[in-house]
Amino acid sequence: MNDQKLRVGVVGLGFAGRTALEAFSELPDVEVLALAGLEKDTLTSLGEKHGVPHLYEKWEDLLETPGLDAVSIGTPTQLHAPIALAALAKGLHVLSEKPLARTVAEGTAMVEASKQAGRVLKVVFNHRERGDVAALKHQIDEGQLGRIYYAKAHWMRRNGIPGMGGWFTNRELSGGGPLIDLGVHILDMALHLMGEPQISTVSADTFAELGPQGKGSASTPDRPTVDTLGSKFEVEDLATAYLRLKGGGALQLETSWATYRAPGDNFGIELFGTEGGAKIDVQNYTTEDTLRIFTDVAGVPAEVKPATGAGLGHRAVVREFVRIVRSGEWEGQNGSEALLRTEIIDACYASAKAGREVVLHD
Repeated sequence: MNDQKLRVGVVGLGFAGRTALEAFSELPDVEVLALAGLEKDTLTSLGEKHGVPHLYEKWEDLLETPGLDAVSIGTPTQLHAPIALAALAKGLHVLSEKPLARTVAEGTAMVEASKQAGRVLKVVFNHRERGDVAALKHQIDEGQLGRIYYAKAHWMRRNGIPGMGGWFTNRELSGGGPLIDLGVHILDMALHLMGEPQISTVSADTFAELGPQGKGSASTPDRPTVDTLGSKFEVEDLATAYLRLKGGGALQLETSWATYRAPGDNFGIELFGTEGGAKIDVQNYTTEDTLRIFTDVAGVPAEVKPATGAGLGHRAVVREFVRIVRSGEWEGQNGSEALLRTEIIDACYASAKAGREVVLHD
């Protein structure tokens, strides 16, 4: 493979699919061989723009493209498992948009298929590739915060229900609301920064207060009402969870698509350690002046504001996927880390439904 380009097929024409297509297309050692999506005009225009030779409406047809090495999945969540399982069965490597799957059962099947096929399965967690997250991770690894014993992570929107009446708000198609959509990002960010602690118990609540009324949609200017939705609002619009860490410590998650709060689309994390603390606060996806590190200097409280770059986000994930595939070092690259996130999200939903704490690991 070192002597030839990695030949990739991209499935999906929405934001995730387009972002992956652009990232793969700019790499000199990659050829986007095929593209699939249901929107004919978009399929044609993107194919022409990026010089993709094989265009398909059905993902099943894309997988039959001769010479394909890997597939990138940027579809609604219900298709992650079917496409990945079919691709892995054909000996293809897989890059999938987050979350790994709707459920633990689907995610487990994907991971096992990756192991059996001996092929790479990687999931897109692009926010850990932000410049501020990378800078903070370096500080943590250097011991600047000491032992992190408590963390709070959030992603909150004022009016941000995506695709009201579409697949996002249909439980069968999406697997859930902001907890599985946005919460999995901040969960990944927190676990990544904290050194992948094991979760012992989960206690969560979910709420659906604004969405069922037709409020909180990201659509403009003609926001749909409860009477005009294509399908019922079947998921939560706000979720909160308290996670106890094995060996001590805790992590709190809070995420929403729609709440009566200050305008904006804001996410971040706050970490509390034995030697210092830190906070990332991102307002409307900004990449500037977002990181604070709290420490003592000569016994006096001090606040450090490191300068951080934007980071490469999706591009970093795509480049790492290509590097891994081309290196031939595929051992352990089977989606297991992403499956742990799915297990935690599943436990949160189970806790909220049962109204009690759920034990993950004794």
